[in-house]
Amino acid sequence: MRVISANTNGIRSAAKKGFFAWMKQQQADVVCIQETKAQIHQLEEDRALFFPEGYHCYYHDAEKKGYSGVAIYARTEPDAVIRGMGCAEFDAEGRYIEARFGNLSVISLYLPSGSSGEERQQAKYRCMDYFLPLLVQMKADGRDLVICGDWNIAHQNIDIKNWKGNLKNSGFLPDERAWLDKLFNELDFVDGFREVNQEAEQYTWWSNRGQAWAKNVGWRIDYQILTPSLKGKVSAAAIYKDERFSDHAPLSLDYAYEIPCRTVAGAESHTG
Repeated sequence: MRVISANTNGIRSAAKKGFFAWMKQQQADVVCIQETKAQIHQLEEDRALFFPEGYHCYYHDAEKKGYSGVAIYARTEPDAVIRGMGCAEFDAEGRYIEARFGNLSVISLYLPSGSSGEERQQAKYRCMDYFLPLLVQMKADGRDLVICGDWNIAHQNIDIKNWKGNLKNSGFLPDERAWLDKLFNELDFVDGFREVNQEAEQYTWWSNRGQAWAKNVGWRIDYQILTPSLKGKVSAAAIYKDERFSDHAPLSLDYAYEIPCRTVAGAESHTG
């Protein structure tokens, strides 16, 4: 199973930069997209591009135009698709979509950023406080989870180029990092990329300011986070940087795991 996570920072912008041509070559089983920044009716105008052949395509848009939004493309038709995490505040922002295949859930997640100021930082904390028990419950239900997306948190010093200079900045705050510590160390969730790559300077996002991309002054804030049941299943991981589709780089992971065939007749479910 190959799963790709990509924050496109505008799916229409990324399309113009060649994202879909690249995606077609990857032969991924599931593609999770964040920050589509589009309403579905705007994408209907070019269905061949935004609903690529060979994939079942599902979107969860933000109510606000040109903002947030997530999507999942899957080669195997899911048993169910869940739009929203069940929290009105964040479901209105289009931050969560889940595809279920038997006991496997693949989720495209876009956690809020707090970098624009204290109001958004507090919203980020509210989202984190809501989301963690949801993960705990799904794990307790025995589901295999692959939670892809832009989590907007760099976990450890190795995950950010200028860690000393960012200790007081959103995305590397002690409370944010402690939240990931709890997820990984207490609840035994797995950072899929780190299962196979422990090297430094493995970044997925670079600021558009200055020479961040050219100098590789980056952050690793895009993850595929797994339930303990999938520990040891990651066989390869790659961050694609040969082309730039957005300020993020796509994250691809290969798993020694097969997507279950459909078990329920074509239902979609919606929350939020």
